[in-house]
Amino acid sequence: MPVTHFWINNGLVPADEANISVLDHGFTVADGVFETLLVTDGKVFALDRHLKRLAKSASGLGIAPPIDSQIADGISQVLAKNPKIDFGRLRVTLTSGSGPLGSDRSSVAPTLVISLAEQATWPESTTALLVPWTRNENSPLAGLKTTSYAENVYALAAAKAQGFSEAIFCDTSGRLCEGTGSNIFLVKDEEIVTPSAASGLLRGITRDLVIESARDAGFTVTERDVDPLELWDAKELFITSSTRDIHPVSELAKLDASGNVEANRLLDKGLITEKLGNIFISKRTENMNP
Repeated sequence: MPVTHFWINNGLVPADEANISVLDHGFTVADGVFETLLVTDGKVFALDRHLKRLAKSASGLGIAPPIDSQIADGISQVLAKNPKIDFGRLRVTLTSGSGPLGSDRSSVAPTLVISLAEQATWPESTTALLVPWTRNENSPLAGLKTTSYAENVYALAAAKAQGFSEAIFCDTSGRLCEGTGSNIFLVKDEEIVTPSAASGLLRGITRDLVIESARDAGFTVTERDVDPLELWDAKELFITSSTRDIHPVSELAKLDASGNVEANRLLDKGLITEKLGNIFISKRTENMNP
């Protein structure tokens, strides 16, 4: 059944009446932040961690975040009012509110939207394309989850046009960074390696949980500068996100500046990736709010 209600500012609104002002800065200049939470069996995962990151992103962008309990109450009402979602995503979006047709903000209250959508489950493995465009690790927005996603939309469309599921960026210094909506991990000589925050990546909630659970299980996990050439030497590759969990990469390639796909390689799932995936699912089953 389709979603029937969203939350806007202070209450539930029928989906066909869920509107915000055309002058909202989230619409005119993408002046906002957001979080995407996994919904499984009608429940959200890692709520407290997501709310903490939302507050950090809002503070970094200069937007006053709502009180956590108000957002949590809105989420509860959205989940209760809509048909049960077995697998999907819930999104909390916070913008600086209505403003002028320019970059200046007004002094109005922020806009808060809580939306919900069901989605198909991901396939057992995925494919990734290293793209020639870069993340700016020196940006004042680096590490914040903002609504300025046009760069991601462009890169993902380019990857999909070539038959790949995700696009992977480097930073302006040439270091491996992240995907359009995911973090990337390599397995090399029994060591799990992932780019550090110095690359300007967004510290994914799933990324951090995977690092924690892997270390608890006795694996060596290293966050460091990663040369993109290491992608072609790695024994295993996987990406992580709120809805993907740990998603093995079965095919990798590179898109050059002229739009040509090169250096294609195929990969097996790998025992370490499989073990980490099983550990992650087991821990999520035990605790929905780690």
